[in-house]
Amino acid sequence: MHRIPVTLPGGRALTLSPGGQNVLIRQMVDDFCGYFTPGGQVLYVGDADAKWAFFEQAALADLGVIVDQHGKMPDLVVYLPDKNWLVLMEAAPSHGPVDAKRHRELAELFARSTAGLVYVSCFPSRAEMRKYLPDIAWETDVWCADNPTHLIHFDGERFLGPYED
Repeated sequence: MHRIPVTLPGGRALTLSPGGQNVLIRQMVDDFCGYFTPGGQVLYVGDADAKWAFFEQAALADLGVIVDQHGKMPDLVVYLPDKNWLVLMEAAPSHGPVDAKRHRELAELFARSTAGLVYVSCFPSRAEMRKYLPDIAWETDVWCADNPTHLIHFDGERFLGPYED
């Protein structure tokens, strides 16, 4: 089978299985990271077949995040060292967007993080996003691959940044 090549910021290459949300995950790495997280370090990439395709366990542990292999990780985790943010990104068509329930799950999973948490639901298109609009949690961001230079912010006082509890 043909695997999907992905080059992480910093140049490390990996491949993802050809199914599921992996085409969107490649766009998230290539486009979202290029526009919105320059200088960011990818710490986790999920794969439709092999959940833990790329996992920087020690780097996450340095930020206070300890997860086991049964944790419900987001599809992509990017650390922005200059802002001390962890950007938690979901490829929404596979399991849905960051809704209120998923927001709580991720907040619990990353509760000990010393970095601020940013939640982003990612879609291949705005047409796909429209199916999920009623479910998207407040104080999160939405990115659509068909408009890669734009973000949609759902309320709150911040745009692409963590909220204090």
